[in-house]
Amino acid sequence: MARWQPHAPERLVVAALDLFEERGYENTTVIEIAERAGLTKSTFFRHFPDKREVLFGGDTMAGLLADGIAGAPATAAPLDAVAHALDAIGREAFTAERREFSARRRAVIAANPELREREALKGLGLTAAMAEALERRGVPDPASRVAAQLGALVMTIAYERWSDPACGDDFGKAVRQALDEVKAAG
Repeated sequence: MARWQPHAPERLVVAALDLFEERGYENTTVIEIAERAGLTKSTFFRHFPDKREVLFGGDTMAGLLADGIAGAPATAAPLDAVAHALDAIGREAFTAERREFSARRRAVIAANPELREREALKGLGLTAAMAEALERRGVPDPASRVAAQLGALVMTIAYERWSDPACGDDFGKAVRQALDEVKAAG
């Protein structure tokens, strides 16, 4: 095995997802994931603290959301700033090339209570990141928390729709549709 091979984190994620689908999350070890990726156990732990984190990408999404909110036009209302951030993550993370992977990831998470719990915690962290980014824009509490919660709901709805293999829309369109529906419900 080579000492250094490119794209180790991505290879570990793909190997983990493949193995979780084949054997189940509970029946897959870190060593098996590393071996499938052609890497070592120590390389796995350089990139991920544990087996379940391999599907959750660290703080990347929170950073993209915060940057997207910060980059929204100064005149944007709080929920519009969140929508601006969601459009940005669609361009960065939820591309057409990632749709199949995302659908597979959702199915693996849905099949495992430990992963569903981690997904819920990740969602809480993303909501907090959005609220903090809105507060940095000068949006007071509780308006920042309300917009962040609504943004999290929009993101969840849009992600579920977009990651459906039958969906042909880009993530931005799914966000705008979900945002319109959430606004109409108010």
